[in-house]
Amino acid sequence: MSGLITRIKQFTRTPQGQRAIASARRAAADPRKRDQARKLFGRLRGRQ
Repeated sequence: MSGLITRIKQFTRTPQGQRAIASARRAAADPRKRDQARKLFGRLRGRQ
């Protein structure tokens, strides 16, 4: 599991990772997208 965390950390330091982070932050700031994410996670939790 620690190998996965290391790879994620490395990715976030790359330009592509920085773009992905910026895109996720913009999506998180949008109320409509936030509501979509909340519904998706609610459905995923309901399946377990």
